[in-house]
Amino acid sequence: MKPQRREFLQTLAAGAAVLGLPGTGFGQPGPPITKLADAITLISGVGNNIVALKSDSGYLLVDCGDALHGQAILGLAVGKVSTVFNTHWHPESTGGNDAMAAAGAKLISHVSTQLWMTQEIIHDWADWGNKPGWEKKVYAPRAKAALPTETFYTTGKMTFGGEPIEYGLLQNAHTDGDIFVHFMNANVLVVGDAVQPGRFPYLDYQTGGWIGGMQTAQRTILARTNDATKIVPAVGPVMTKAEVQAGLDLLTKVREELVKLMKQGKGAQDMIDAQAMKQFEGQLTGDPAQFLFTAYRGMWAHVRELGGIV
Repeated sequence: MKPQRREFLQTLAAGAAVLGLPGTGFGQPGPPITKLADAITLISGVGNNIVALKSDSGYLLVDCGDALHGQAILGLAVGKVSTVFNTHWHPESTGGNDAMAAAGAKLISHVSTQLWMTQEIIHDWADWGNKPGWEKKVYAPRAKAALPTETFYTTGKMTFGGEPIEYGLLQNAHTDGDIFVHFMNANVLVVGDAVQPGRFPYLDYQTGGWIGGMQTAQRTILARTNDATKIVPAVGPVMTKAEVQAGLDLLTKVREELVKLMKQGKGAQDMIDAQAMKQFEGQLTGDPAQFLFTAYRGMWAHVRELGGIV
């Protein structure tokens, strides 16, 4: 049996009752599942983290994982998935849209996310300097059925299963369509890839992401939270406000270093050659060279805002 097929069947084997059960650690094969509040569950290991809110009429999901796991996620839900938020356009978050839409779910996103999903997007980072291991991929336009059917520009509110929900744009962070979804009574805040704990952030400059926007997004997130808030990133464990603040402090030091080097006339390759991120070894994981390449290009889109460079 092919490994992907085996993984898919194991996920389904977790059983349709899982999301309806309290607690964590069910001892069944499939994705890790964690209870965040009485009616809110975190599903991991399916592309991006998925947060599911259960009501008598079905489920609301924040993100729906990659295409491989779309049907599996539907199989985990006891009842209908009626609403899905996409936190940004990347297929790790939206790959399950096709399956969700076919099952009758309403798809909600920022308008920029919907627009990017209609376009061919080329990530040709590997071509720059012939860098092995760097991304070289063409993302084809998504099928019409997979596109969000409800979009917004700044903020919105709704109630689902008695839970008040606020959502809004985290502008030009990981992409230009990042959003948060805040379950107000449960005090659970889902933030997608606007927070990327413990690693050099993936800044998709070709669709509007940049390090300054990520800083602003994290300040917005912190302003909405208290010490008891459960903050859910796209990848990784649930975070506290203090952990997000520590990450922002580190990100600010990274930006300060990049701006200093840009004001000295250094380009991306100069920074890579000088190992400009070496001081952050042990604090951030990932490929520092690829980070420098993408961060530099995103910063050039905001060069006048940075000041003192041109």
